[in-house]
Amino acid sequence: MNILIVFAHPEPRSLNGTLKNAAVGFLEAAGHQVIVSDLYQQQWKSQADGGDFLQYNNSQRLIVAQAAKEAYHQQQQSPDITAEQEKVLWADLVIYQFPLWWFSMPAILKGWFDRVYTNGFGYGTGQRYGGGKLAGKKGMLLITTGGDVNTFTNRGIHGNIHDLLFPIHHGIMWYTGMAALPPFLVHSANHISETDVNKSIEELKERLSTLDTTATIPYYSVPNGDYDEKSLLNENLHLPKASLAIHTQL
Repeated sequence: MNILIVFAHPEPRSLNGTLKNAAVGFLEAAGHQVIVSDLYQQQWKSQADGGDFLQYNNSQRLIVAQAAKEAYHQQQQSPDITAEQEKVLWADLVIYQFPLWWFSMPAILKGWFDRVYTNGFGYGTGQRYGGGKLAGKKGMLLITTGGDVNTFTNRGIHGNIHDLLFPIHHGIMWYTGMAALPPFLVHSANHISETDVNKSIEELKERLSTLDTTATIPYYSVPNGDYDEKSLLNENLHLPKASLAIHTQL
């Protein structure tokens, strides 16, 4: 399997760095091909702007989505964007690894999505939510959190972790056609013991050994006709679920 790890942590000696190194070593030993995009090491430019589009004339009003689509189809993108898109197309699985900061991803990773999953590549392809250029690929989040596991449950003060990750799993991955594997989470990262670090590494290896057999999150799909012409979930699929879970076939 071809696996791309998009790594977003500024410190290579961090817990995230340790987990990333363990993942790469394990996956390569298992025969997988692995590429790592270390965004901080690459000094990735996070903001989308006119410099991303070689054909852009700064005397014109910048409409990012339009300029991005033209640049993508005319091969007039900034080379760093094209390089990352080629990695994504090469990969069968993309692992997005980051610490949970302010209930989301670090800004540098959000900027990677903004600039790489552009109009014509990540969206604007004629299909969405189960279709599109990335259909057939899988994605997985590898996340550390500061709070303990109890704080990310239904009654926990931070809210259910699956609700917090819905914008990434459904709004980024599934929107582009990429099926989301359940996330791998390491909680209490700021206070983790060496014993628990080793335990987390072993659990991560176990999880990575089941990439082919672990079921992806079963979201309803536009290509399958699960939504009507107004982009509403078909009435026969409405079940007594929470607002976000209603889009999942569970």
